[in-house]
Amino acid sequence: MDPETKRILEKQGYAIVGKHSAVKLCHWLRESLLRNRFCYKQQFYGIKTHRCLQMSPAVNNCTQNCLFCWRFQGFNEVFLKEIDEPEFIVEESIKQQRRLITGYKGDERVDIKKWEEAMNPKHVAISLIGEPTLYPRLGELIEEYHKRGFTTFLVTNGTMPEVLENLNPLPTQLYVTVAAPNEDIYKKLLVPLIKNGWQRLMKTLELLPSLNTRTVIRHTLVKGWNMEQIKDYAKLDEMAEPWFIEPKAYVFVGYSRERLNIGNMPSHDEIRKFSNELSLETGYSYVDEKEDSRVVLLSKFKNPPKITE
Repeated sequence: MDPETKRILEKQGYAIVGKHSAVKLCHWLRESLLRNRFCYKQQFYGIKTHRCLQMSPAVNNCTQNCLFCWRFQGFNEVFLKEIDEPEFIVEESIKQQRRLITGYKGDERVDIKKWEEAMNPKHVAISLIGEPTLYPRLGELIEEYHKRGFTTFLVTNGTMPEVLENLNPLPTQLYVTVAAPNEDIYKKLLVPLIKNGWQRLMKTLELLPSLNTRTVIRHTLVKGWNMEQIKDYAKLDEMAEPWFIEPKAYVFVGYSRERLNIGNMPSHDEIRKFSNELSLETGYSYVDEKEDSRVVLLSKFKNPPKITE
């Protein structure tokens, strides 16, 4: 990573790990420690917000330049040139998470027992920024986290189906972001940096039913861009057969404010309306919602199983 890229990321609160990875404390982890508020993943899936580590093994590498992405996109690279060892990334990511949390111990609002638990994370969200499937030893990375008793959440834009097809082990839960109902909107809103991005995403959706793990399709919804074509989304969801569907609002934060405006951020009522219509089209049950995150959970199960520690 070049020094200027590192400087920008560190200024934004990222802890750099090795040549191409990073850790950053999630907003909801801080909320959990300071105000006992938790993220939708705890409500929906049963993980503990204060014990979740958010990281990326490809911090400035991506196959898309999504308009709704909150990150600075001035230093994008697609493929990694030098590769760190999976064990090194895992150990250093845990070490950096602990360093970032250390200062909360002295805050009178923080319960010391909860802080001690936070110092020993049990869940990892392999997402943050960049596209994690570009890290060529992703399966080994997931395995290293599993060896340490972690549950793993992998979030991908779905443009690397060959990686998912050969991934071993699979994560505890696999997210695929589907933020466009058709190829035309995909090209304009997600701005692919590789050829055949839409076709590659379709291959991922076709692959998903064969993967023996919990699967989620996330629809990141941008008002004025991608919220009208409910039937088209339903067809994509029916192809993927995920355990869960998460319609979630685009949030007007970070560098996305230079590309979009606050009017592009849907209200929770609009997300709820979209979700109800999608539920009718797909037959998926409307099982939960979290208004402060503007997200709804649809599931093929009426009583979906939670993730247990």
